[in-house]
Amino acid sequence: MSGTRILLIGPPGAGKGTQAIELSAAFGIPAISTGDIFRHNVKNETPLGLKAKAFMDAGDNVPDSLTNDLITDRLEDPDCSNGFLLDGYPRTPDQVRHLDEFLASHNTALDVVVQLVADPDVVVERLRLRATEQGRSDDNEAVVRHRLEVYQEQTAPLIDIFSSRNLVAPIDGIGEISDVTERIMNALAGRGITAS
Repeated sequence: MSGTRILLIGPPGAGKGTQAIELSAAFGIPAISTGDIFRHNVKNETPLGLKAKAFMDAGDNVPDSLTNDLITDRLEDPDCSNGFLLDGYPRTPDQVRHLDEFLASHNTALDVVVQLVADPDVVVERLRLRATEQGRSDDNEAVVRHRLEVYQEQTAPLIDIFSSRNLVAPIDGIGEISDVTERIMNALAGRGITAS
C-alpha cells in the first residue's frame, strides 16, 4: 500500500461527508464511509452484509469485530492500494487496534488524522437547518445534542491515542466549504502531505 492514508474525524454536522468528497477528489483516493460499506454489503447480500443486517434490523450497533471485518475487506480492494480516506471508522480503541494491525501487516500506517472541530451550538443550528431542508427527523435538537455527547465520550479517547502519535491535525470546521478544505490542505502541506 502506498499513497496517502487519511482518517477524518469530527462531531455530527461538522462537515465530514462534504470534506471527504473534497479530499478524495484532491488526492485521488477513495473515501470510505462505514455507513456506505454497511449499506453496500446489506444491499448485495454478502455474507458479512447479512450478518450486519441482523444487528441493524434489531436496532443494535454492529459489533466491533464485524465492523472491523467489513472495513478491512474494503481496504483490501485494489482502489485502496494508493491510499484511502476513512470517515466514521475507527470509532473505538478496539477498532484502532484492529486498523493498526491491518495496516502493519501491509507495512503501512495512517499518515494523518484530520479532526474537524466545531462549536456544539453551531453544529446544532447547522443540523437543525439540514433537518428543515431535508425533512430529517433525526436532526432535532435533543437528538443532535445526545449524538454530540456520545461523540465526545467515544471519540475523545481516540483523539488521545492519535495525538500521542503526533497524527492529529485539528481544523476549524466552520465556514465556507472551500475555506475549510483550504485549511485542511494547508495543514496537510505543513506535514509534507500534498496532493499530486
